[in-house]
Amino acid sequence: MIKNSDKKRWKLLRKLTNKYRMVLLNEDTYEEVGTMRLTRLNLFTFAGIVVILLVAIVYSLVAYTDIRELIPGYPDAAMRQHIRSNAMKLDSLEYEQSIRDQYFDNLNRIISGEAPENFMNDTTGVSNQQEIAFHRSANDSLLRRQVEAEEQFRLNVLEDQNGNLNLYNMHFFTPVTGIVTREFDPIAGHYGIDLVAAPDEVVNATLDGTVIMSTWTLETGYVIQIQHGNELISVYKHNAALF
Repeated sequence: MIKNSDKKRWKLLRKLTNKYRMVLLNEDTYEEVGTMRLTRLNLFTFAGIVVILLVAIVYSLVAYTDIRELIPGYPDAAMRQHIRSNAMKLDSLEYEQSIRDQYFDNLNRIISGEAPENFMNDTTGVSNQQEIAFHRSANDSLLRRQVEAEEQFRLNVLEDQNGNLNLYNMHFFTPVTGIVTREFDPIAGHYGIDLVAAPDEVVNATLDGTVIMSTWTLETGYVIQIQHGNELISVYKHNAALF
């Protein structure tokens, strides 16, 4: 059996290594144009190399060029971007859903008299509260006594030392955005600022307060006055409507 198998292998090897000659002849004159010596092993090797090169070229074109988008079922760049965007939105929705579920679970715990779970605060890396020392330094105590001595008889923190109202410490909101047509001019008796805004633009109050007058006049149209803190009053005239 061993000899027969060796004979078969030797016979196969001889077939692969037998040399053949391929001759190219002129059909009319039978003149030899070219010749080539080859074996079956060389032919199989050459064919294998060609196949490997073709596979490598096709793979490179599909992997690194836009030709892959021509493959049926392969998503293009816009679709891939849309898929990534949807994946991020889905992840955010799952996170928000988990937070809402935990929120309602805490509500049920509170209604049932149980302690809610503080799931929003991450306590990892936070030092133990018992290890924190709360003590005042000498400079801090002196500063506190100085501030308390200065502020203990002041009823209004916006007033200066002479009792005058300091408007620089107050934050006024812009009622409406527009073009200034006339500025504040007390000499001419114009104690306000005229603004031209877009149609149906909402006019907001410059400070928190209480409406003390809401009326309409022939000269100024709809007028509204608001009483604010610190004895301040703001007036808004020439309004198209009041809500």
